[in-house]
Amino acid sequence: MTDDKHVVERAGWAPVRHFAERSIAGLIAVVLAGLGFGLLALLVRGNWSPLRRLDQGIADGMNSLVAPHEAAVKVITTITSLGGRGVLVPLVAMAVLWLLIRRRPRLAIYLAVTGLGAAVLDPSLKALVGRVRPVVADPVAFGGGNSFPSGHTLGATIVWGSLALVLLSATRGRRKGWILTVAALIIVAVGLSRIALSVHFLSDVLAGWLIGLAWISVTAYAFRVWRREAGRRVPSVTEGLEPEAAGDLAPAPAEERVLPHPWAKGAEILVGWVFTFGVLYFVGYALTKWTPGTGFGAWDEGVNRWLQTFRTERLDHLSWLASKAGDTHAILMVCLVFCPLALALWRQWRPVVFIVLTMAGELTLFLSSSAAVGRPRPPVEQLDGQMPTSSFPSGHIAATMCLWVAIAVVVMPRVRQWWRYAFLALAVLMPAIVALSRMYRGMHHPTDVLGATLLTACWVGALYLILRPAERAETVSEAAEHAQAVHHEQHRPVAA
Repeated sequence: MTDDKHVVERAGWAPVRHFAERSIAGLIAVVLAGLGFGLLALLVRGNWSPLRRLDQGIADGMNSLVAPHEAAVKVITTITSLGGRGVLVPLVAMAVLWLLIRRRPRLAIYLAVTGLGAAVLDPSLKALVGRVRPVVADPVAFGGGNSFPSGHTLGATIVWGSLALVLLSATRGRRKGWILTVAALIIVAVGLSRIALSVHFLSDVLAGWLIGLAWISVTAYAFRVWRREAGRRVPSVTEGLEPEAAGDLAPAPAEERVLPHPWAKGAEILVGWVFTFGVLYFVGYALTKWTPGTGFGAWDEGVNRWLQTFRTERLDHLSWLASKAGDTHAILMVCLVFCPLALALWRQWRPVVFIVLTMAGELTLFLSSSAAVGRPRPPVEQLDGQMPTSSFPSGHIAATMCLWVAIAVVVMPRVRQWWRYAFLALAVLMPAIVALSRMYRGMHHPTDVLGATLLTACWVGALYLILRPAERAETVSEAAEHAQAVHHEQHRPVAA
């Protein structure tokens, strides 16, 4: 009876014993992080005067150092955004979607649960402690809610730390060190940026680091216990959370080379860019110098005047929304969503390179040709006010057209389901909507739309011929199926 009771007690303590056997240093680190956060919370809650004076002194000193320099404020604000919800939430969502596409649901659940913990811990702890934000002489940034702990620091520690633990499974050797170093630098930089902007005290940032470290340690340990109970090997910390997922986490495991003869391809791309610029300059020069005072020129300006007669407050608002679909932020957002998904689905860098070169070329071609041509805007009221670039070609329309045409070029040969035609429809409808809105708002002539069309046709056509983005590399599963088929064929018994 005594022996059975002893066995039951040991089984009940198995998780703790397992953790201690695997990493006594890890257990100590978690305990110290939790105790450190608890001590800081008690000191802040009790308004301990030495800590209060230290925090306020650092806040005042950083404010006097940073506030006079606008450029420094912009740089620090950019760094601090890496810990904001506007970056962390989409980052976790894309990572979870990537893992689900690559059929790694356990890692996806780990990231989702760990990230959700950051969203719950931040407001809960702030409400529990109830500390007000720093008050400084010349504030350069403002934060909402309470101050302790720093939400940006907490979120950055949890999200970037958990992503590093996932990515460790896909790398070997020195790359593991680079992953941990980059994650640590981002976490530290975000915390220091909160102090530099004087929106958090030093103790707020220290608390964010400590509780963030404790949380990802707990969830990582829970993941390891989950593996052990499923009968899988529990790897060392340096191997990552799931070493067997290395093949699925690699961006393009089935692609040996992105492009053959890269230097020759680079020269061809440069030739395509110069040719496209030449076409745009010739057409833009002709429209600017030869068409004014002609019937064609009168028609070109008359379309804008005709569209102006339809203006109402409601249509003005709708046209503004439609125009936003072609601005830099919207185009960049679509690229940041589509490119990772394309890489996750097709395990090939070439479609991503095609999209990136398409948009980089579009931007440089638009800026160069616009500066060279210098065409005035239509002679009507321009609802968007004065713009820094000239009218030909339309940057909004060219960006929208290039993006959706390039996406359709990538998707159509790779998707067999009927919904692939939705991308073909978007390649037509999105540029048409943006073009109509830009002309309605008096920002572009109809011939500026022609310029955007020529830019898209020449540039995307050149890249298509050079890069061959429709060529599809074997995925890992297809390669395995092919190898298995060859094996069966070689070992099939020969008929008598």
